[in-house]
Amino acid sequence: MATEYGQGYGLDGGPGFPGSTERRHRLPAALRAPVEGRTWRELSHVLLSLPISILLFTYAVTMVSLGVGLLVTFLGVPVLAAALAGCRGFGALERTRARALLGLEVGEPEPLRMRKPGVMAWMGAVLKSGTSWRSLLYAVLQLPWAVFSFAVTVNVWALGWGLLTYPLWFWVFPMYAGQDGVQLYGDETHRIYLDNPFEITVTALVGLLFTIATPWIVRALTMVDRLLVHGLLGPSRLASRVVELESDRGVVVDTAAADLRRIERDLHDGAQARLVGLAMDLGLAKEKLREDPQTAARMVDEAHGEVKTALRELRDLARGIHPAVLTDRGLDAALSAVASRCTVPVRVEVDLVERPAPAIEGIAYFTVSELLQNISKHARATWAGVEVWRTENRLMLQVVDNGVGGADVSRGSGLAGLAERLDAVDGILVVDSPAGGPTRVTAELPWRGAHVR
Repeated sequence: MATEYGQGYGLDGGPGFPGSTERRHRLPAALRAPVEGRTWRELSHVLLSLPISILLFTYAVTMVSLGVGLLVTFLGVPVLAAALAGCRGFGALERTRARALLGLEVGEPEPLRMRKPGVMAWMGAVLKSGTSWRSLLYAVLQLPWAVFSFAVTVNVWALGWGLLTYPLWFWVFPMYAGQDGVQLYGDETHRIYLDNPFEITVTALVGLLFTIATPWIVRALTMVDRLLVHGLLGPSRLASRVVELESDRGVVVDTAAADLRRIERDLHDGAQARLVGLAMDLGLAKEKLREDPQTAARMVDEAHGEVKTALRELRDLARGIHPAVLTDRGLDAALSAVASRCTVPVRVEVDLVERPAPAIEGIAYFTVSELLQNISKHARATWAGVEVWRTENRLMLQVVDNGVGGADVSRGSGLAGLAERLDAVDGILVVDSPAGGPTRVTAELPWRGAHVR
């Protein structure tokens, strides 16, 4: 395992990440929000949504209505396909706009699947695609929400900045409008104007409250836009799951290939080389058996020692492939055997009433084995602990040590490779390793196919 421990880990990883050093601001976030770039980008998104949604809604409703009306003829199919294709194009525009103004990263939806090229195949693929119909649904739902969010945003934003800057422009009323200030109340008998210094100051303070609240109101409104874009214009859950499974399958295949290469290398460099040398030594001993029996006996004795070494290497290799103790006695005995070979004292606690499926049991065994090997090589710890238990339909593993800490999944290939192996079976690896220790690595695996132990 190539993961290293030490003070080199846990360095700055950028704003918002653990261990990062963010730039400190003198003003609190509430006072910075009205003038931050994020607020103005979100405001721009809301303002642009209204004209874009009107255009999109008009196009979608017109084209779909025309296509449905023409379905009695052949012309309805291409018109309806063109309508859906246009909605897909608008969807791509909306994903780009959300990425630029809202910072929302949405993956591309699944492409059109055409069995053969041609216009007819393209029309069939467009009409069968779930992305096309989700884009049409987005075109219909976006307009009423865009109207609502535009109205709320413009009114709140204008009210806040208008009241906040009232001390700068209240003189317009007595000079040009013939009244003392903004009329707060009026009837046939009397009128109330905001004209004295106290009222002007209170008006500005109320405007400040509205101005401070506006960014958060706009942010709440754009959360709905984020949900619409992510849910209707991004890849479907099924497509995302297929991509995830394909990626996991690739990881499993690569891991299996790497394991086969490791086994082949160990056999070639270890036991195979010893057996070849042993065969040559026995051949020489056979030739010297009549001429020099004592030398032949000594060579046979040396060959006997080589046989023992080769057998030990083969047993270690077989244990690395799949230990017999794991198959015969389960995780408790197998992990205790691994812990006994660790360079530091290890306390093992396995609380399982049933045994998981052999595949999950094997992954759990090799996960703990690699983590303990990592502790032996790099952690400089004086003790370690291993706990295994079941929580509902998940198998939980936790390995703790009091070493120097600083382990990081994003640095070094050991923990990263282990995380990929667990992810291939819907598992999770969580590493908590501050500089100076202690290190706590928690692994979570699905519980499958248990049988009574």
